[in-house]
Amino acid sequence: MSNGAQIFLVMVFATVVLLMQGLVVPVFGESAKNRKRLRKRIADIEASGDSEALSSLLREKYLRNLSPLERRLESLPAMESLARQIEQAGHKMLAYRLVLISLAVGVTALLVSWSYFRMPIATVSIALLAAYLPFMKISMDRGQRMQMFEEQLPDAIDTMKRALKAGHPLGASLKLVSEELDDPVAGEFETTFGDINYGNDVRRAMLGLLSRVPSVTVMALVTSILVQKETGGNLAEILEKIAVVIRGRFRFQRKVKTYTAEGRMSAWVLAMVPLVLFVSLHFTSPDYLPTMLDDERGHKMIAYGFFSGVVGILWIRKILRIEV
Repeated sequence: MSNGAQIFLVMVFATVVLLMQGLVVPVFGESAKNRKRLRKRIADIEASGDSEALSSLLREKYLRNLSPLERRLESLPAMESLARQIEQAGHKMLAYRLVLISLAVGVTALLVSWSYFRMPIATVSIALLAAYLPFMKISMDRGQRMQMFEEQLPDAIDTMKRALKAGHPLGASLKLVSEELDDPVAGEFETTFGDINYGNDVRRAMLGLLSRVPSVTVMALVTSILVQKETGGNLAEILEKIAVVIRGRFRFQRKVKTYTAEGRMSAWVLAMVPLVLFVSLHFTSPDYLPTMLDDERGHKMIAYGFFSGVVGILWIRKILRIEV
């Protein structure tokens, strides 16, 4: 197959991966800048409360329960961060096993694509994209779990508020949330309750919740509880106001999603029309495409079209993205 066909095949796989990952015009969410600021804020809070030492101790205890080989693999660079992402995605898997699965998928895709296509550029590209699929799955599951947690959080706060008004302590209100609601909020609050119940102080337990679910809404909840513990006040009233704010935030997000539906559809059309048109011409007018695929000028046109399409998608994504 010609170089033009190889380039187009790579474009197809790249576009499909972008669409599968949901990278095409997410309407709302925290930008990379805000996520970096949130991580810095969490690190500052943990440092002020000496929670980093606790995190290190938990990591060391986790590694001690593994075999020597697994302990060495889990101690490799970036494995701790990857393990945290896997945990936030709700999966029970060692980080090094995810890396091994990725390598196995990539090698398998490399062998299959080479035996079928015999095209170096397309083969390497397909193998790299296939190796990225397990990490993309973790990323997507993590995003869905975080979104589900935030959607359940107002109900969890209402449950805590009712328990506090009934005279229950904070720990009992967390336990009540874990019993009345579903996962993932139930599991996270049960873990937080377990931290407090087994002797950990409230500050470290709440910071542990924030570390497992790093989001602005959870930070608001954790901050309000920690401030109330230090300065006093009616925690039930504070939680009630936070629940109102969070629900208002979600209502605004849904309105934004409705108002920007046309723009998001434009991005999908921009991404898919060239591919659908190419396939249609391949079957309806097979003599029309070889000029583009075999000629050097056609290769440049394909590359320019792909680059322009990606720029258009990212530009629409930038226009429609509204931080809430």
